[in-house]
Amino acid sequence: MKKILLSILFVGVASLANAQKSEVNAAKNAWILIANGGNKTLPESLKMLNDGLAHTDKAVADEKTSKLAEAWAYRALFASRTAQIDSLDLANSKAKQKIAEEAIAKAKSLNPKEEEKKFIDDASGFIEDAVRNRGVFAYKKKDYATALDAFNEYTTRNPKDTNMFVNAALMAKQLKNYPEVARNYKAAIGLNYPDAALLYKDLINIYLAEVKDSTAAIALIQEASAKFPGDNDLLGMETNYWIKKGDVAKSQEMIKKLIEKNPNSPDYQIAMGDIFFKQANDLQDTRNKLATELEANKTNKVDAKKSKEFEDLGVKMKGILDQAIPYYKAASALDPKSGYALDKLKSIYYFKNDKVNGDAVQKQLDALPK
Repeated sequence: MKKILLSILFVGVASLANAQKSEVNAAKNAWILIANGGNKTLPESLKMLNDGLAHTDKAVADEKTSKLAEAWAYRALFASRTAQIDSLDLANSKAKQKIAEEAIAKAKSLNPKEEEKKFIDDASGFIEDAVRNRGVFAYKKKDYATALDAFNEYTTRNPKDTNMFVNAALMAKQLKNYPEVARNYKAAIGLNYPDAALLYKDLINIYLAEVKDSTAAIALIQEASAKFPGDNDLLGMETNYWIKKGDVAKSQEMIKKLIEKNPNSPDYQIAMGDIFFKQANDLQDTRNKLATELEANKTNKVDAKKSKEFEDLGVKMKGILDQAIPYYKAASALDPKSGYALDKLKSIYYFKNDKVNGDAVQKQLDALPK
C-alpha cells in the first residue's frame, strides 16, 4: 500500500506539473492564434489577450513553471499588448503595463532563450507604444497634464526620440510649466533636432515674454547664434534685446551685421536710422526741460550756463541726426513706396532748418499713393 500510495502521490505531482506546464503551452497557443488571427474588434482582441493572460496567471503561480522564463515572457506579451491596444482606457492600460514590466524583469532574471529574449523585446516595444498612445489620446482630449506625463515617461524609456521631447515641451507650454518646456527643448536640441533653431527661438520668446528672464534669454540667443550664424531671426532677436536694454553701441553692432547680410532690406536700414533718431529724441527731451527752466527763470544767474547747455545739445542732436540720414535715404531708395523713411527725413531736415531738402522730401511724400 505504501508503494501504491507513493506511486499515486508521485503520479499526482507529475500530473499537477504537467497540468501547469500545459498552461504555458496554452499561453503559447493563444499567442500564436492572436498573432495570426487577422483583424479583430477591440473587444474580441481584449478577450483573447485576457484569456491568454489568465493562462500565465496559473503558470506563474505554480512553483515549478514560475521558474520558466517562457511563462513570464508570454505573460509580458499578453499584458503589454493589452496596454498598447487599450490605451484609451488609461487605468487598464497602466495596470497591464505594470504587469508586463514585472514579467519582463522576472523573465530577464531567468536566463531566457533567444526566442524568449525576442518576446521580451517585443513586449518592451508594446509598452513604449502604449505610453506614446496614451499621450496622444490625452492630448486630443486636451488633457495636457496626462499627455505631459506620458511623453515624459516615453522619453525616459527612449531618450533618443527628439520628437517626443518636443511633444513633451509643447504639452508643458500649454500648462505654462516653463521649466519643463526648457528641459525638453534643450534635450531635443542636444540630440540635434532638425529644427533646433525654431526651438531656440520659441524658448527665447518664453524667457523674454513669460519668464521675464532677460539674462537667460540673451545667453540662449548667443548660444543659438553661434550654432546658426546665418539666421536673421536670431540676429534680429539679439538686436531687439540690446535696443530694449538701451545699449546703443551693441544695438548698432547687431544692426550692422543684419545690413551686411541683407543689404537690400529697407527694414534694417530703417532700424539703424531709428537708433540714431531715438538718441536725438532723447536729447530733445532734455532740451525741452531746459527750455522750460529757462523760460521760468529768465533773470536767474544760471541762465547763461543752461543756455549754453541748451545750444550744445542742439549741436549734438544735429550731429546724431546727420548719421541717420544715409540710412533713411537707403531705405527710401530700396522701398520707394514706403513713407516711413521719407517722413523721418523730412523731420530731420526741418529740424536742421534745411527747408530746401525738407520741401523736396515733402513733395516725394505727397506723390505717394494714398
